[in-house]
Amino acid sequence: MPVTPGSRFGPYEILAPIGAGGMGEVYRARDTRLGRDVAIKVLPEHLSSPEGRQRFEREAQAISQLSDPHICALHDVGNQDGTEYLVMEYLEGETLAARLAAGPLPLDRTLRYGIEIAGALDRAHRQGIVHRDLKPSNVMLTRSGVKLLDFGLAKLAAPFVPTGAAGVSMFPTSPSNLTAEGSILGTFQYLAPEQLEGKEADARTDIFAFGAVLYEMATGRKAFSGTSQASLISAIMSSEAPSITRVSPLYPATFDRIVGICLAKDPDDRWQSVHDVGSELKWIAEGGSAVGLPAPVVAGRRNRERLAWAAAAGATLAALALALLLLARPREALRTVQASIPPPEKSSFVFEGGPMALSADGRRLAFLAPNAERRNLLWVRPLNGMAAQPLAGTDGASYPFWSPDGRFLGFFAGGKLKKIDASGGPPQVLCDTQEGRGGTWNREGVILFSPSSRDALLRISSSGGAPAPATELDVSSREFSHRFPFFLPDGRHFLYLSQAVGIGPGGGREVRIGSLDSKERRPLLRVNSNVVFAPSAPGAASGHVLFSRERTLFAQPFDAKRLRLSGEAFPVGEQVQYFGNLALGVFAASDNGILVYQPGGARSLSQLVWLDRSGKQLEVLGPPADYLRPRISRDGRRVAMDIRDPTGQADIWIYDLSRRVSTRFTSEPADNVFPVWSPDGSRIVFESNRKGSDDLYQKVSSGTGNDEELLVQEGRLLVPTDWSSDGRFVVHNLIDSRTKRGWDLGIYSVAEKKSSVFLSTPSSEANGRFSPDVRWLAYTSDESGRYEVYVRPFPGPGGKWQISTAGGGQPVWNPNGKEIFYASADNKMMAVDVKTDSGFEAGTARALFELTLKSGTGWKYDVSPDGQRFLANTVMGEVKANPITLVLNWAAEIK
Repeated sequence: MPVTPGSRFGPYEILAPIGAGGMGEVYRARDTRLGRDVAIKVLPEHLSSPEGRQRFEREAQAISQLSDPHICALHDVGNQDGTEYLVMEYLEGETLAARLAAGPLPLDRTLRYGIEIAGALDRAHRQGIVHRDLKPSNVMLTRSGVKLLDFGLAKLAAPFVPTGAAGVSMFPTSPSNLTAEGSILGTFQYLAPEQLEGKEADARTDIFAFGAVLYEMATGRKAFSGTSQASLISAIMSSEAPSITRVSPLYPATFDRIVGICLAKDPDDRWQSVHDVGSELKWIAEGGSAVGLPAPVVAGRRNRERLAWAAAAGATLAALALALLLLARPREALRTVQASIPPPEKSSFVFEGGPMALSADGRRLAFLAPNAERRNLLWVRPLNGMAAQPLAGTDGASYPFWSPDGRFLGFFAGGKLKKIDASGGPPQVLCDTQEGRGGTWNREGVILFSPSSRDALLRISSSGGAPAPATELDVSSREFSHRFPFFLPDGRHFLYLSQAVGIGPGGGREVRIGSLDSKERRPLLRVNSNVVFAPSAPGAASGHVLFSRERTLFAQPFDAKRLRLSGEAFPVGEQVQYFGNLALGVFAASDNGILVYQPGGARSLSQLVWLDRSGKQLEVLGPPADYLRPRISRDGRRVAMDIRDPTGQADIWIYDLSRRVSTRFTSEPADNVFPVWSPDGSRIVFESNRKGSDDLYQKVSSGTGNDEELLVQEGRLLVPTDWSSDGRFVVHNLIDSRTKRGWDLGIYSVAEKKSSVFLSTPSSEANGRFSPDVRWLAYTSDESGRYEVYVRPFPGPGGKWQISTAGGGQPVWNPNGKEIFYASADNKMMAVDVKTDSGFEAGTARALFELTLKSGTGWKYDVSPDGQRFLANTVMGEVKANPITLVLNWAAEIK
């Protein structure tokens, strides 16, 4: 039977597909009896051969015998109209394969996952079950730990007995081996030599696969590889896997030895039970490998193994001492060394609020990441330790930067510039600002910072006070931003990025050199990137400037005393994360030869989720992606949204709700964002920076050719937010850097084809939304010191009414005109009843449900035409992000 959302398998209602593989298709479903989500594995028609059905039944039988916290539980089995299905627990998280796509794991996490996998396999082996298909895609990472999946190839047989004694099967009526003699099942990279030869599989076969999984967790690489199936088989049969300590120097030699025994070609030379492997991993986790303690005695272990352990522990201590020496004296190192830094446990790095910050002495790394409550905080990790600690009081922090002595961190949060002791304590407010675009701190206690995306640089004392101008925007060349300042060693000169409208003479993007002592500004580099100076030694004037050209990290020799470049720029990192909309490369450097950067491809993934008025999830649209600003057409048939690609560029896509198909709408090599539908759905107005400024365009929604029209190009930042139901007006946010730094509300007249300012005050007003009858305009303003939702008459004149009471934003009218929805400051969907028959009257705000909206500018949800459902851009449980790459002595091998 065809399986689609809404299909029923007994009491289970299909919600959405999860995935498919060689042994069946898996769907998310709702158990209507118990009110819980489950996973249903279905045997599709093309796999419904007698052998396929037997394997399916065998999986059910295998799982039913197992009760372990690290094995996916089986709830039910059934047959619906001739279709076999299994009902299993629904798991939230990602597969180990998906996590390893971002790079290797740190030692502590590899040990934790390895111990849990070993425990699950040991439980299966003691029940006489051999998995035979252990691989990263069959291991799910959840908040409660790993879950072993997919026993579709499992074999029910007597447990392997090393002495050769005949074992008695715990399943005397179990089906015969369904694997034809000589055939090969499983995934090649994890198959043991005996499987490749078509021989009998036992518990030691799973131990080989377990070793291959442990190897991949430690190194991020497959233990065996080849350019063809034949060469891969040859490698597994005859080659040894490269040493783990050579690929991942931070792993101890003892771990390498454990994995090497797992990967022995002859089953008799491997560990003879997975319980022993788990015991060895626990010993390392408990500190045995680090302090040289003897391993616990395992039955049958030879004395020479104890001597080997002692020797390995001694080698580990020597390697650790050498690594610490290299870190302390990087100038004496002879080679470059790389390592990976993972995000905090059950968290992820957030870099759109600025890159990580590395202290000048290279001892501590600061970065942004969400905590368990999904609030973005500032974290600090010592590079000689394994754990990062969040700093309380740094909610919503962005663009961190260190004091020269490494004691304090400066950052932006809540419209303030703040500083905090890097070891913890309450933050101190230095001054008011806006969202901030970077800061730098010299040894004289001067902080230089960019207060917003549309401003020049300011300076302030590190003890606080009134900021003073440090640079001036050149209005004649249409400059609109100075950002990402960086002090040079003398503490008087600094580097910064200048941005101007246009790409001709006098415009564009370039890095400049500024001074605290004069107004002189000299160009340095034609590049649209943040920049840092990395000295050749602490305090030295010679060194390199580091900058990003799109997704390649470059270095170029620079004399900070003469303030001039020399030689040619050369790459030091490929595929480095770069956010084109911010002109931000994710990298940092210390004064003693340490470089950190994040490989590209990390995106803040989210899902577009339909919610009812109680917050219950109804449906998910499409696969996870880097979605931004979803907007539903007025007929409710289509959704327009921006989707950002791995390079940081965003384009508009249209999702057809009836056909469940996404179509790319814009394709210019620029950011095309903030889509707004015309009332009849025939056109979309949007913002694009393709000409160097942020202008308004419109395009026919069904068009596929070159049918775009430039509506407004004024050298101001213009962001559309709504189109009136009568088709006459488009409300938009605007900033004119020549007159004001905050947002104003503008109105574009469709008939007159021109834009005018509707509301301008000393505060920031944004996100205007028309009432259905176009008599009122809802918007946000920070006039009270925090953003609240207001309503005023349109086109005016008249007063205003405050709708929210404790902070709020993103107002949306119910299409019936009788309610206004908004997102509260504490992440709740709020509703306010309104009456507009004679004047305006607002009721009391009430909370509908909790929100987990993705962060970002603009709207994060929209409302269906009947006002009963919400399409929310919902952040995923775990954001998939690459680890940080750490490079010691990065310039050591430069020729």
